[in-house]
Amino acid sequence: MNETMICAVGNVATQPVYRELATGASVRFRLAATARYLDREKNEWTDGHTNFFTVWANRQLATNVAGSINVGDPVVVQGRLKVRSETREGQSAWTSADIDAVAIGHDLARGTSAFRRTQRPETTVAGSPTQPEPAWETPPGEAADRQEPVAVT
Repeated sequence: MNETMICAVGNVATQPVYRELATGASVRFRLAATARYLDREKNEWTDGHTNFFTVWANRQLATNVAGSINVGDPVVVQGRLKVRSETREGQSAWTSADIDAVAIGHDLARGTSAFRRTQRPETTVAGSPTQPEPAWETPPGEAADRQEPVAVT
């Protein structure tokens, strides 16, 4: 399927609204992306047009966004662009640009962020016990000490 994937860089314009739905967690917020350009006559940076997007995130991404993003934060959003418009009485009533987010993060070009990995609950397949991850690495020093037995015939 051909979908329009975009990456938008801007500031969080509204406080994220978190909802727990039957299909899982969902969060939405508005993103303001303003173009900036150098005005050579004034020799200073000037704000251009501002585009506003409604960003939607679902499931684990929604939970993480709700705990990480606030109004004014500089963010980078990657996702599917969906442009919707409604007409009333034959005339265009409104047009909305939404982003169905796949990834959202702080814009580290404009500040720092501390990453914390979320803890996922352990899930088991029905009837099978949870088994710990095997130790795949051999501790240093043990590899040289261990020799495989040689079969003598």
